[in-house]
Amino acid sequence: MKNKQIYELLANAIENKKIVNGYIFSGIGKTQNYKYAKEFAKMILCLEENGESCGNCKACLNFDEGNHPDYYEINNEQTESIKIDEIREMQSKVIEKPITSKKKVYVINNSENMTKEAQNCLLKTLEEPPEFVTMILVSNNDNNILTTIKSRCAKILFTEESKEDLTEEEKERYEDLEKVFGNVDKYKSVELLNKLDILYKDKEKALKNLEFINMIFMKKSKEDMKYLNYIDYVEETKRKIKTNGNFDMCIDYLILNIWE
Repeated sequence: MKNKQIYELLANAIENKKIVNGYIFSGIGKTQNYKYAKEFAKMILCLEENGESCGNCKACLNFDEGNHPDYYEINNEQTESIKIDEIREMQSKVIEKPITSKKKVYVINNSENMTKEAQNCLLKTLEEPPEFVTMILVSNNDNNILTTIKSRCAKILFTEESKEDLTEEEKERYEDLEKVFGNVDKYKSVELLNKLDILYKDKEKALKNLEFINMIFMKKSKEDMKYLNYIDYVEETKRKIKTNGNFDMCIDYLILNIWE
């Protein structure tokens, strides 16, 4: 199943109020799996409740600014394991009712790094979760997750997006972007900025093109790992644009970080 089809199913689940309490997002790599988990969380928390995140309601704006009161995540990039104390701290908030949205969402990134003690602790919440809670476990290797946890979660398996998944019009835009971002070493930062008229200053088109750029970087990361860092810069640029940051400064941020 293609990622677009998965998103349609998830959006329908939100619209029809059939979200389950536990999900495992897996498939293509920790950066992308985590990105999809965040997008799904935003969709759930959106006050419009129509399956898509509107981007304009209080919940969406709070989420983009990183301060939504009904969103909690464990995202340990610097440590080798997620310990029981972190799960207990999260659990202390689970029973509290939502403040802004009708749901609360908890994301555990790199969930395969939970110790067995942490997983057994989490299991207690998954067995009897409050109806307003959704937990999303992001994993690059769910073989390390307890079977008892997996049995209580819906597994969502993403695939790497490719040019072939795009419409003909989107393919043309992707190819334009690939000429520039397929080899960033070819350009100096000023030259890159001069070529960025292809990003547009229209917010929605810019965000879509940034998605294409990340597809290009994901493809290139198989040849050079530095492109994985570029994906993070693109995600931060998207966040800045969504929160109405100055467009030119947002793009400057992206290009200068890539060039450095």
